[in-house]
Order: sequence, then C-alpha cells, then structure tokens
Amino acid sequence: MLQPSACETIKRFAAFSEEMGVLHPELLNLAYQQQWFKLFVPDIYGGPALLLPEILRLEEEIAAADGSLGWTVTLCSGAGWFAGFLDTELAKEVFADPKVCFAGSGAIGGTATKNKDGYVINGTWNYASGALHATIFTANCVICDDQGQPLLDLNGEQQVKSFILKKEEVEILSGWSYFGLVATGSHAFTVTDRKVPLNRTFEINKAIQVDTPGFDYPFLQLAETTLAVNSAGMAKHFLALADASFKQRTGQKRYSPEQVTFFESELRRCTQALTKVREDFYQAFDLSWSQLIAEGGISEAALQAVSTSSRKLAHVSRQVADELFPYCGLEAAKKETEINRVWRDLHTASQHSLLTFL
Repeated sequence: MLQPSACETIKRFAAFSEEMGVLHPELLNLAYQQQWFKLFVPDIYGGPALLLPEILRLEEEIAAADGSLGWTVTLCSGAGWFAGFLDTELAKEVFADPKVCFAGSGAIGGTATKNKDGYVINGTWNYASGALHATIFTANCVICDDQGQPLLDLNGEQQVKSFILKKEEVEILSGWSYFGLVATGSHAFTVTDRKVPLNRTFEINKAIQVDTPGFDYPFLQLAETTLAVNSAGMAKHFLALADASFKQRTGQKRYSPEQVTFFESELRRCTQALTKVREDFYQAFDLSWSQLIAEGGISEAALQAVSTSSRKLAHVSRQVADELFPYCGLEAAKKETEINRVWRDLHTASQHSLLTFL
C-alpha cells in the first residue's frame, strides 16, 4: 500500500523530474527508502521479500501517482528479479550496495566471445529505463567462439545468454528524447571489448538459486503483467484529472446541463470499462499464481488468459483516456500540465511491443 506521505512526495516532485529528464533526488531517495528498486530481491540479499501479487498492486499504485516513477520502478525492480538466478557470490556482492538498481534491455544487442577465463562482450542496447542512476546493467548476447562464430545449441539455434555488467563497465548513450515517460531516462548503453568472469552470466527460470516462491513464474507473463498494471495506474490517474478538468470548465458555465450530463455518462462508462477489465486481469493473474503455488506449475490455458487480460488492460487503459481527452480543454494539450504529462506517459507506455497486439 502506497502511504499518503509517499503520494505527497511524488506529486510534489514529478514535474521537476520531467524537467530534469531523470527522477528527482527526492524521488530516488523515496525509492531507496521503500526498497522499490529491490521489490523482487529475496530477503537473503536484503530485499523486502514481497511476492508478485503484492508487487503488481504496488506498481499500479506508484504508476497512478506518477507514470515515470512507476515505469522506472517496474523496469528496474523487474530486472532485479534476476537475483533469483545469479551466482550466489555475485549476488551478495551486487546487493551489498544499498542503492543497487538494475537497468537493461530485453533485446539481443551484442555478442559474448567465450574463452577459458570468461567472456568478452561487445554491443549496444536501447531503452534501459533508469540508466542514469543504475548500478547494474543486464544485457542479452549471442555466444560466439574465439573465431567470432555464433555457437549453436542442440536445436541448431544460436546460443543466447544474459549477462550482468557494472555501471563502470558500460557507456551511457544519451538519446531518450520521447514525449512521454521523460523522467525514466531510458537511454541506450554500449560495451566495447569488456572482459567479464564466467559467473556474470545467468538464465532465467533455470537453476533457481533462492527458495522464495515465484521465481519459476514464466518471465513472459511476469513482464506482461507488470507493464499492464502501469497502464492501468496511469489511466486511473487520467480519469481523475479529466473529471476535475471538466468540472472546472463547468464552473465557468461553458456547458449546458445536457452537455454536463453527457460528459458524466461518458466518464462513468469509461470508469466502469477500466474497472471491469482490471478486475478480469487480476482474476486471471491470481488464478495463475494460485496454480503455481499449489501445483508447482501453471496450465497453458491460465497463462494464455494472463497474456490476453494483460493486453486488454493496456488497450482499454489507453482507449478510455483517448475517449475523454476531448472534454478536458486546452489545458490537457499544454505540455506543462499534470493531465498532459499523464496522457503522454500513458501513450508512450502503450508503445511497448509486448502489449501491442490483442
């Protein structure tokens, strides 16, 4: 549960974060104090020992307070989920930092040439949310031999592994110039001929190194659900601001009683649509989680339901904002206003490829 004092801090500094292009120091301090960048980190490494059902609901609340903060917390803490698969000695070293924060990319952006001592990594990865304050970066690489040729697995496919890199081992490439989620600072990073030891690689959902429940939850659905709740939180924020904006204009006697009634009907319809799709989403997710805990696995039907409901939640979140936007006046189109920032954040989040198609 997001505390009122935390909501007040977020509200006070969200606009400043956008001006800076990175989370304001006060918001970073709040995230460190609340351990938001370590939501998935097991207690043995100093994490809060939360489980995915709790995390999803908290991420939705943070996104409802500010989209950039919610998105950064979600992406950075989501990368911190890899704690469950890391070499234990490496994990102890990484999480000894009280301000540890993971950033990274799900794309295969580089190569890792294997030798007897470890790997040599080269590549560039885009859209690493939280890059400007991250202490650890994750990167997916094609594994190559010492001749630079990709190694193949038993199925004849290129071997791909994930790697852990420290902030001093990467170079940030400034280029996050998009109109929304500005304060996430989702810049690219590059690595050139970086030698890393063998224990810097890991594979998700395999060789789980901790006994905390949930590290065998499928990564695809984990990613879909965490992104979807961000859209839901931003949409909830937008609906509240749209209501306030229209009421302010109504107070200036701009609309007839019939027009006011029409808007109230539209707001009610959109609110009900968001509420319904959100309830369906959590019902599908909670069922999948219950199956995992009780049976040690999740049925394909349940996983498909999670994926479908995640996409529907993201789509409806954007749709209700678009349907109400015309009733919010020019203030909603003014880039310095809160309602405009929320609209831009929501539409930028909607571009994530995982949730594009229903």
